[in-house]
Amino acid sequence: MDTESNFAIAAPAELGFVMPGEWAPHSACWMAWPSQHLQWENLAEVEQAYANVANAVAGFEPVLMVADPANAANARKLCGANTEVIEMPLDDSWMRDSGPSFVKHGTSGVVAGTDWRFNCWGGAMPGYQQDAQTANRVLDRLSMEAYHSCLVMEGGALHVDGEGTLVTTESVVLNANRNPGIDREQAEIELCRATGASKIIWLPGDLNGDTTDMTDGHVDGIMCFVQPGVVLFERDSASEGVYAELERENRRALELATDARGRKLEIIDLTCDHSEIGHEDELFCSSYINFYLPNNGLVMPHYGVAADAIVRQQLEAVFGDRKLLAVDLNPIAPGGGGIHCITQQQPA
Repeated sequence: MDTESNFAIAAPAELGFVMPGEWAPHSACWMAWPSQHLQWENLAEVEQAYANVANAVAGFEPVLMVADPANAANARKLCGANTEVIEMPLDDSWMRDSGPSFVKHGTSGVVAGTDWRFNCWGGAMPGYQQDAQTANRVLDRLSMEAYHSCLVMEGGALHVDGEGTLVTTESVVLNANRNPGIDREQAEIELCRATGASKIIWLPGDLNGDTTDMTDGHVDGIMCFVQPGVVLFERDSASEGVYAELERENRRALELATDARGRKLEIIDLTCDHSEIGHEDELFCSSYINFYLPNNGLVMPHYGVAADAIVRQQLEAVFGDRKLLAVDLNPIAPGGGGIHCITQQQPA
């Protein structure tokens, strides 16, 4: 691991750091320019779609776009003035998962980062040696202290409320393709040490691998926090069979949970019919809840179907104080991820 040039700190929790909620103020949004051809047939369309997301986010906060040197010229050409392109070796373009999870000190406001071990979603894709270094390289670029966790983990596999509650899935963290031999208690200890959380809520995720999701059931395709004590849960009114059962089991886990402050969670359903979205693509990410919350805004996907307007209306009711922008996700989604998957907020 590239640890020589930045100072490795003790566990964030021991030093008073906590991972903020995603609605807390950001200083920037990190992204990674697409360089992997395996997921997509038309890389030019994907690059333009990434630029469209970056340009939407950049209307609210600065964007820091990591790009492999071979692809940096295209990134600079397509991204706007509020996006800085940073050349760095890359294998792929899912910054949420290979980048750092930022934490913030409760008193001083100093920001640091947790560098999870990254093994490309349990080895789902070949060639991830550079991406396994991305989090540490980003923190080194920022001259931020880094905590190098022993857990194989991805940023899309967790959501936090900023007050000590972390939600994740058993199908990711306890999966033998990531952390063989670890039990739930051991995982909870490290998740809390690495993020400053004091309570872990476990969703089953996709325990039996019944879906085609190569992430094994990331939580950022299932739910997110709206504020402490309140979660948004995605429901597909057209789901049936194993998909409907997974949805019921994940929602039930939230219904039974209490957060770090002992509260029962208020659950708001984000409901629509997904049946017209990307049905011909095996890995297609049809998740609307996989959105990004820049400062004072919300950048959401649209797919060119009737559900777009239905979801937008629901999101406007929940996030009425934010300006909503919709970006066509159809070029990116066949790669298996959405807007949340390609972004990572850096706390102010």
